[in-house]
Amino acid sequence: MSFVLGVVIFVVALLISIMLHELGHFLTAKAFRMKVTQFFVGFGNTLWSRQIGETEYGIKSIPAGGYVKIVGMTGLDEVDPADEPRTFRRKPGWQRLIVMAAGSFMHFALAFVLLFVLAAAVGLATPGSGTRIGTIAACVPASVKAPACTTTDPTSPAKRVGLRAGDTIIAIAGKPARNWTDMGALIREQPAGRPVAVTVERDGHRLTVHPSLAVIRGRSGSYLGIAPVIVYQSVSPISALGYAGSAFAATVQGSVHAISQLPAAIPDLFAKNRASTPAGQVTSVVGAGDATGQVLAANIGWQPKAGLVLLIIASLNIFVGLFNLLPLLPLDGGHITIVLYERVRATIARRRGRPDPGLVNFQRLIPVSIGVFAVLIGFGLLLIMADLVNPVHILQ
Repeated sequence: MSFVLGVVIFVVALLISIMLHELGHFLTAKAFRMKVTQFFVGFGNTLWSRQIGETEYGIKSIPAGGYVKIVGMTGLDEVDPADEPRTFRRKPGWQRLIVMAAGSFMHFALAFVLLFVLAAAVGLATPGSGTRIGTIAACVPASVKAPACTTTDPTSPAKRVGLRAGDTIIAIAGKPARNWTDMGALIREQPAGRPVAVTVERDGHRLTVHPSLAVIRGRSGSYLGIAPVIVYQSVSPISALGYAGSAFAATVQGSVHAISQLPAAIPDLFAKNRASTPAGQVTSVVGAGDATGQVLAANIGWQPKAGLVLLIIASLNIFVGLFNLLPLLPLDGGHITIVLYERVRATIARRRGRPDPGLVNFQRLIPVSIGVFAVLIGFGLLLIMADLVNPVHILQ
């Protein structure tokens, strides 16, 4: 039931995100007095619509997108002469740029708000100051760059000797562990591959286990496979703004990297170790919905659940906003590129004393637009198939 609830939450968030994207185009177009005849969420058959003024508002059957119909988007559109002054193509270049960028801006704004809410209302995760174990790692990862467990990774030393979440570590190799930082240093300095005495307190009793510590490629020191208890604390609005800004920047960087890795991800979409490859960093709406369901079904507190769900939705919005700005038709970034090209071409013509060449011949761009659209649909279907038969499990 929790899994289904998570998927429903994601679907609702996706629909809201789509609506906000289209609302960005709609509001800016209206602000610049462009004629907008339709505002729809979804594609396919119309489930509901209502005409208000010159605009028809509605919902369609397939919640996989949406659109705002602005009169005269290109030179190919036939327009009533009376409406020509209000067409998209007749407005100044800066207004057209704002209208086309407004969709991605709404994704970014929504993501920023969600990150702010995470910090100010849900709380930020910070390690506890004591030596109580919060989680036990399932495996020894192959490297720090591939932290997800695979079937070939050995069991972590902590799990092998039966350490449990809730145990409090008293000493490592006979040396007292006063806090998590000191304890981590004690663990790292022990020799790997040889038994080390680890004394813990469990249910009021002390016991000593002797795990053989491991090593992880790219990480200094020995590895036991434990993590501290996580404490969630909400922060002030000013601190929440700072967190939202830094988290937003980090997610943008990660999204740019993920987009650049899309071609390399294709061969690994159906690999057994997908999670530890570039293919593990990209997902479809099906995969994102599944991830949200995994979080809601996990045996963790409400704060980590809420925080992870907000991060998933914020990350998805940032990724979609950036991807939509790629200079490819029919994406908004493709239309932005055309407007910029027209303005640069007009500036060059003016400096040479020549007339404005006008709008780009969109007829020549139709095959390119269709080709890019076909590639995007194909890649999207491939991602959906991979997420159905080879899903990424975000919680081990």
